[in-house]
Formats: sequence, structure tokens, C-alpha cells
Amino acid sequence: MDMIIEFPGGARVDATLGPYTVRTDQPPAGGGEGSAPTPFSLFLASIGTCAGIYVLGFCQQRGLPTDGIRIIQRSHRDMTTGLIGEIDLEIQVPPTFPENYYEALVRSANLCAVKKHLENPPKFNVYTRATE
Repeated sequence: MDMIIEFPGGARVDATLGPYTVRTDQPPAGGGEGSAPTPFSLFLASIGTCAGIYVLGFCQQRGLPTDGIRIIQRSHRDMTTGLIGEIDLEIQVPPTFPENYYEALVRSANLCAVKKHLENPPKFNVYTRATE
């Protein structure tokens, strides 16, 4: 699927995917208005929400309630590179959630397609082409 990336003004950069538009902006300190998440924040959010889809699906398939379940995502910077060096996904469940499913929730979250692509990154081809 093609995505169209456009520049609607200021520091905003938007991506159109079929009928959806994903808006991004920079914070005021970065020259933007802070009207939307930064692209990097969306990238990080895609990890946690993807894991969440798999946790949600696991619970729904088994008729387990999802009330009170949440994932806390923590990013840890590598001080030598300045890049994110480690990401924790803590799946929090209410005290009534059956403990025998804890490891299965972890296995479900590990099925996340975003995580799998980060572990086996694609090759990037970046180029310029004049349009007609």
C-alpha cells in the first residue's frame, strides 16, 4: 500500500493511507505548534499498540475480560549513541486476571508485526524523482 506524505504547513508532515490521514507536528521548541504527535512518538506508539492488538485478540479469543489490562511502554536511551537502546512492554493485569495466562500474554505481545520488523529491518531505498 502506498502512503502519500505531504507538508500542510509549518512543521506539520501528514501521511495519507487510503481514507485515513495521520497527522504529525513538532513541539514549539522544535519549530512546530505541538498540534499532533511527532513522527518518532507515533513510531514508538506503533510498537505498544501493535502489541496491544495481539494481547486484546488473545483475551477476546478466550473470553477473558480486558477491563483493567494495559501496557506500559518504557523506552531506554543508549547514552553512547543517543538512540533508543531498549524498550520495555509491561503488561499490567488486574489482580483477578488468571495467572496461568501471564506467559501467554507475553507470547501474544511478542507476535507484534512492528516488533518483528524492527528485529529484521527492511532495506530502505530513498530517492528523488521529478513528477510530470
